[in-house]
Amino acid sequence: MEKINLSDGEWKLMNLLWGRQPLTIGEMVSALKGDTDWSKATVNMMLLRLEEKGAVKAETGGRRKIFYPLLDRENAVIQEAENTLKKIKTGGIGLLISTMAKQSELTEEEIDELYLMLKKGAVKQ
Repeated sequence: MEKINLSDGEWKLMNLLWGRQPLTIGEMVSALKGDTDWSKATVNMMLLRLEEKGAVKAETGGRRKIFYPLLDRENAVIQEAENTLKKIKTGGIGLLISTMAKQSELTEEEIDELYLMLKKGAVKQ
């Protein structure tokens, strides 16, 4: 799959679409109202960029466009993780996981999941 880099704003839109699809521009503006002050024009411009990148598709439903994600959430997260590791280039995955664990409060379930991944060798240093 072709790598698609997402900006922080594009991540917000993609997370909305992954969570509940399809959505119109108006529905996205409303859903983001507490988090952003984006206008319909701003959201539309960002969606056009996401279409050009191949991350979303639009279908016309009457007088409005309805948007669906094309980019798989798991693939996007993997790409973002790879990009992050390339950017920091130091300390390896162990330092990254350790820092993330210290900065956020992990639930017992998340700790167990991380432990199982490490034990199975899913995360290699």
